Formats: sequence, structure tokens, C-alpha cells
Amino acid sequence: MQKAIRKRVNITLPKDTIHLIDRVAEKGDRSRFLDAAVRFYVQELGRAHVRKLLREGAVKRGTRDLALTQEWFCLEHEIWQREQKQ
Repeated sequence: MQKAIRKRVNITLPKDTIHLIDRVAEKGDRSRFLDAAVRFYVQELGRAHVRKLLREGAVKRGTRDLALTQEWFCLEHEIWQREQKQ
């Protein structure tokens, strides 16, 4: 397993944020906690973006999809009824 390259950075956070971090991070473990928090936050932003795109796409193509569904409903219903009789 390759060891991750680390780089020291200086950041400034509000005192309240530091107190929150200290409440949940083990002593001397701020860096690992912040790394996990940033990765989680970025992952959630990505998921939210994908959900937004899916929602926009569904709305944009909703009329077309409804028309296709209605067009194929009769055929699929007929096939379903045949299978039920067998």
C-alpha cells in the first residue's frame, strides 16, 4: 500500500468550529478528522449534483416519456393478458 503524500497547510477557522472538531476528534487527530470531513462533504456535493441533473432530465423529458409509456401500454397489456391465460 502506497503511503499518501501529506502537505502541511495553515487554515483559519472560527473558534466555535474548532470546539466542534475537538468534541468529536480524538486528541491529536484533527488532521485525519478534517480529511474525512472534507472528503465526505465533496462526495455529498457530487451526489447532490447528480440528483439535480437526474431531476432536471426527468422534468425535461417527462412529456416524451409519458407519450412513450402511453404508446406502448396497450401492447404490453395485451402481452401480459396472454401470459396470464397460459
